[in-house]
Amino acid sequence: MERTMQGTERSERTAALAQLGRVMGALAEGRPWPGHGCGLLEDEYGRLDDLVRTAHRANGWFTEANVRHAFGAWAQALEPTAIAQWLAKYPELDQPSAMVRTVGLVLAGNIPLVGLHDVLCVWLAGHKARVKCSSQDPMLIPALFQALDKFHPGTARQVEFLRDELGRVDAVIATGSNNTARYFEHYFGHLPRIVRKSRVSVAVLDGHETANELAALGEDIFRHFGLGCRNVSKLYVSQDFELDRFFEAIFPWNEIVNHNKYGNNYDYTRALWLLDGVKFLDNGFMLLREDAALASPVSAVHYERYTDGALVNAALEAAREGIQCVVGHGHLPFGTAQLPGLGDYADGVDTMAFLLGLG
Repeated sequence: MERTMQGTERSERTAALAQLGRVMGALAEGRPWPGHGCGLLEDEYGRLDDLVRTAHRANGWFTEANVRHAFGAWAQALEPTAIAQWLAKYPELDQPSAMVRTVGLVLAGNIPLVGLHDVLCVWLAGHKARVKCSSQDPMLIPALFQALDKFHPGTARQVEFLRDELGRVDAVIATGSNNTARYFEHYFGHLPRIVRKSRVSVAVLDGHETANELAALGEDIFRHFGLGCRNVSKLYVSQDFELDRFFEAIFPWNEIVNHNKYGNNYDYTRALWLLDGVKFLDNGFMLLREDAALASPVSAVHYERYTDGALVNAALEAAREGIQCVVGHGHLPFGTAQLPGLGDYADGVDTMAFLLGLG
C-alpha cells in the first residue's frame, strides 16, 4: 500500500497540527474552554485539562506547572510557520511512491510528552504507528492524539497505542537508558531502527554572562527537576568566574527542594557526599561539585574550570555522543534548552528522513 500524503493531505495535516498547537497553548496557560472554534467540545477540552492537572498521580515528577510548561513548549513549536518551514525540508512527503510501513515506538517517560515528536513524525510520514507509552507517562500523548483525530479524522486508525508488546513491526524507534538500549539492539537488531541512549546537556560560562542570562540558566537546570536529556547537568566555567554570581541568579528556584521526590534526592546525595568526604558547595536546594563527569545526580550539578576555550570545545567534541545540547554564548541561548524546535532531533538523528527512507 502506498503512502497518500500528497499536497492536499499535507496541508490538512499541517492545519490539524497547528490547531492542536493552539489547544495546547490554551491548556498551557490554564485557560477555560476557548469555544467551539478550538475544534473540541467543552467536555473534551475539560478532560484534557483534567489530565494535565492529575498527571502527577501516574508520575510524581509531573507537577501541573511542569506539564503546562511542556504543553507551552509544544504550542510554540507547532506555530503554523514553524511547521511549514520544518516540512519544507522533506519534498518526499508529497510523493506517494513509498510503501506504508508499521513502525513500533517505545517511548520514554522521564519528562512530559518526551515521545510526542516521534509519534507525530510517523503520522506525518504516512506510516502506521504502534506505540508503547512509558508507564511514567501513559495518558497525555494518547489523549492528544484523540484530539488530533477530531481535527484530522482517520488519525486514530493510523496511530495505535498498546498496553502489551509491539508485535510485528517493520521498523523501530526506541528511547531508553544505556542498559535498555542494549536490550533494544538485541531484540530489534534485525530491523531498521533508531535506538537512543542516555544523554546529558552542558553549559559553557565564559564569565561575560549577564545576571539575566544566569537566571535563565536556572530554567535549563531545574525545569522538570533536571530529569531530561536537555537539562544542564554540567557547567564549564572560566577560571575567574565567581560562583556566587551563579548562586544568586538561580535563587528564585529555591522552592524546588520542597518537592518531595526532589527533596529526597537532595537529602540523600548530600548525606552520601558528606559520608564519603566529597567536597561540594550547597545553597540549600542544589549541590555543586567540581567533577569532570558530565552526568550528575538529581539535585546536583557538576562544574569544571577552564583557562582555554579551545580545550573546552575539544572536550565537547570528544564527548558529543553523550551530549544532547550545549548552552552558552555561541551555543543555544540560556533558558532555551527545554524549547527545542521541530527540526531539533534527539541525538542529532533526523527521524523524518529515517521514516521517509523506509519505503
